[in-house]
Amino acid sequence: MNINFELYKTFYSVAKNKNITKAAHELMISQPAVSKSIKTLEEQVGCSLFIRNKYGVSLTEEGETFYKNIKPAIEMIEHAEETLQETLNLDYGTLSIGVSNTLTRKYLLPYIKIFHEQHPKIKIKISTSPTFELITQARNGLIDFIILNLPYELPTDFKEVNLKEVNDCFIANDDWNELKGKTVPLEEMKKYPLILIAKGSNTRTFLDDFCEKNNIILMPEMELASHSLVTSFTKIGLGIGYATKEFLVNDLKDGNLFEVKTIPTIPSRQIGAAYLKQKQLNKASLTFFELLNNVEK
Repeated sequence: MNINFELYKTFYSVAKNKNITKAAHELMISQPAVSKSIKTLEEQVGCSLFIRNKYGVSLTEEGETFYKNIKPAIEMIEHAEETLQETLNLDYGTLSIGVSNTLTRKYLLPYIKIFHEQHPKIKIKISTSPTFELITQARNGLIDFIILNLPYELPTDFKEVNLKEVNDCFIANDDWNELKGKTVPLEEMKKYPLILIAKGSNTRTFLDDFCEKNNIILMPEMELASHSLVTSFTKIGLGIGYATKEFLVNDLKDGNLFEVKTIPTIPSRQIGAAYLKQKQLNKASLTFFELLNNVEK
């Protein structure tokens, strides 16, 4: 049988309510339309499904069997429709982000706070791993998108989106006061004990590539695992650090650190997002991207 699904829904509503008037109200159609649908369905299935009585209607034996079988399917479809609508209204769903610890603390946290305040029913999951591992997680459907430092040599099946321009710089505390207010040739930075983030990070790769283009090789005194460690070691005077200026606003403003300017100037780069080209981002992800773009503007 090739029966219109709307007839099943009408039957379900009448059987559940045991009343055509209540079913018509629930379905937001007229009583004659409900009666006509029931008649059409009975003709197509080849038996009577309801018996009219003074209270409304009751199911025939065949109708009772039909209702017991059709009820779980209709309720499952209705649940799916409700869940979809809740997802579209951001009353339900999950936002899964892959991002480094540094970008979580220094960039993403304020936006997560705003998003949670606006959409408290959305679950937020954060996965912090190296970018190459996050790429695998995105391919396996474990995260929706990645927040990362750009440029990064992403696989061809990923799309990248620029979110915020940032600038890296060398930093020092007052133990290196002779460098304050000066512009130092990049070549001369080799003379100082440098504190750099370890190789493998996007920030370090960006610096190494820039130095290589200028025929310079920097040999750091220390290589540390995170941006925060580089900053902390620099603040106690163990050397000249290298970090992202936008993540040091308070330290630079309060005089805990100062920027050591170089020539040539280190070019700006981007914080961005990356996701699989074939992936259709959910409403939560699209709304979060919109938040990032609006706030940055």
